[in-house]
Amino acid sequence: MLDAAPKSTEHLRTPDWYRTATRWTQLTLAEDDPIRFDPAFWVDVFKRTQSNATCISAGGYVAYYPSKVPLHYVSKFIGETDPFGSLVDGARELNMHVMARVDPHAIHQDAADAHPEWVMVDRDGNRVRHWAFPDVWVTCAYSDYNFKFMPEVLREITANYDIDAIFANRWQGHGVCYCDACRTDFRAASGHELPLTNSLDDPAWLAWGAWRRSKLSRLVVEWDEAMKAIKPHTSFIPNMGSVSLMEFDLPIIEKYCPFLCVDDQGRQGTEPVWMSGRNGKRMRATFRDRPAILITSIGPEEAYRWKDAVTLGPEIQAWIDSGTTQGLLPWFTKFNGVVPDTRWVEPVADSFALHARLEPELASTTPVAEVAILDPTTTLRHYDHTSRREAEAHDLGFYQALIEARLPFEMLSDAAMTPDRMDQYKVLILANSTCLSEEQAEAIKAYVSRGGSLVVAHETGTRTPTNEPRKDPLLADLLGYTVNRPVRGPVKNTYVALNGDHPITRGFDGAARIMGGTRLIGVDAAPDADQPFLYVPDFPDLPMEEVYPRQEPQGAAVVAREHASGGRTVYIPWNIGAIFYEVLAGDHARLIANSVHWALGKRPDVELEGKGVVDLSVREGEGTTLVLVNNLTNPMMMKGPIREVFPIGPLTLSVAVPPGRKLLRAYRAGNGEELEFTLAEGRVRVSIGQLSSLDAIQFVWR
Repeated sequence: MLDAAPKSTEHLRTPDWYRTATRWTQLTLAEDDPIRFDPAFWVDVFKRTQSNATCISAGGYVAYYPSKVPLHYVSKFIGETDPFGSLVDGARELNMHVMARVDPHAIHQDAADAHPEWVMVDRDGNRVRHWAFPDVWVTCAYSDYNFKFMPEVLREITANYDIDAIFANRWQGHGVCYCDACRTDFRAASGHELPLTNSLDDPAWLAWGAWRRSKLSRLVVEWDEAMKAIKPHTSFIPNMGSVSLMEFDLPIIEKYCPFLCVDDQGRQGTEPVWMSGRNGKRMRATFRDRPAILITSIGPEEAYRWKDAVTLGPEIQAWIDSGTTQGLLPWFTKFNGVVPDTRWVEPVADSFALHARLEPELASTTPVAEVAILDPTTTLRHYDHTSRREAEAHDLGFYQALIEARLPFEMLSDAAMTPDRMDQYKVLILANSTCLSEEQAEAIKAYVSRGGSLVVAHETGTRTPTNEPRKDPLLADLLGYTVNRPVRGPVKNTYVALNGDHPITRGFDGAARIMGGTRLIGVDAAPDADQPFLYVPDFPDLPMEEVYPRQEPQGAAVVAREHASGGRTVYIPWNIGAIFYEVLAGDHARLIANSVHWALGKRPDVELEGKGVVDLSVREGEGTTLVLVNNLTNPMMMKGPIREVFPIGPLTLSVAVPPGRKLLRAYRAGNGEELEFTLAEGRVRVSIGQLSSLDAIQFVWR
């Protein structure tokens, strides 16, 4: 087991170099760094963090090497030095993998004067100055700047430096560009004028998404080919995060992205700390076996852009450790090579050291789960970055509820619903997969016919893949309902009433009704379906004297159905995921958990007893099960930064013994400490005395 993780030297300068690039240091240089920063400090950071790969600023907006490409702006502080080359040499002396970073999103005045067609244009016909630094100009990502100029930069870096790849930041553009070239190209390709809104009802907006996807896919291919023509083992690595998986055609990603980078560097606003781990699941939702890397900033990620500040150590570690829990490889990034505040170094080194200790076990196991949330890429690809998070709220609510319920789960993309992928899970959750194709619906029906179970909510299946409304939801027959009233809302002061004794209604002792949703669909349940909850007909929320129900509960608010195959389905015709994520009502969390438990129809294979909020991840390998237990219990869990760690415990971990197996040993993977265990009723139980942050319990079977 200790030899399971390959050493970085095994794949140096080969096409498989990325397979041993498992801990990354990124340095994004400021223009004056050539005369101010200390390269030796950074080489020491490589060592302290046990990094075996690095990403270093090279060119694009500013070149940190003596570039000869015309109009490629070279740092005015560079003098006779070569900061990029010095760092590359230092990393290579440590047998590290090296990736150059370029950023093509802005250009200086001389380039804009020489090539005005390289500059982005707004809808009013004005060339776009940089929003944060108006002395420079924002580039059009679909122009010759990216298709002719940047390939020359990539060729120069690849030819002159000992690198394995080039990584591009902000290469995808900043929304719709209204330059003459974009107008002409888009009109010829689609027959539409460029969209003026991001409305999902605008066919031009939907067509622009497809056109942009085609242009950027071609860019990936051409940049990669430019590099490989010089050094065949090198690759262009686009910053292809979880959002990009929705925006790009999967064959392009499959061929040109040997690993995937999650550029979600920290928490903003009220994001929960599990958000980084979710990105790991989302990557696996489409590409189960492809390495995925979490980029973590050592500074805060709020809208106010304190890019040269330092986040407190516990917050940095919580973000990195959440990614490690869910299988993401750690990568930290520092903006500015000068380090006036070194408080980040030790926390990063500690979390990287934890990953290094766990790497053999992580490398020899793969994630497993009985439950999966369907990632609705067919739906979300229609939204832009400003509106997508609202659309994702349904999934985020289910995610939070499953963590609170301590149900280990994965994600599965609706673009990867093959029978073998689907059958890895006993329950699939469709939180609000609005857009579904006939083929996707048939795959889901076939899954239930094979004994799979579903938990489905809200407007799932009500629209086509191109966002056109359907007369009848695709899965209504399967789930056992018909629509009698279309979606309405937002509605205030709504309730759903418990209806008889059903596993889905348990745990609400003392309550005859609980809070409902804000967007409601009226449905009739099929005769063979149960209705554990009924709608309470609307009544006023003011004046206070009028706040009372006028009618008895009526109309299914939850539809539960058992199928001949042994599968079970639950349909909740209101926005339970989104409203739970917004309000965090405990009754909604219980309703979600009860629905999933009933759909599962059995005791979960992995359970954790004790108090606290804990994220679980289960991995299996040959003769082994690895359970990662990550303590999220913190008053700042939903609003960073975390300032200190709050240990929890004691906890008891219970794992079902695989059929035909016997337990040989149980131990902590991080330090090899043997754990006492008990066996009863086909399960093994071990005690975790106190949990500070992330622990990993290994079970070895024979």
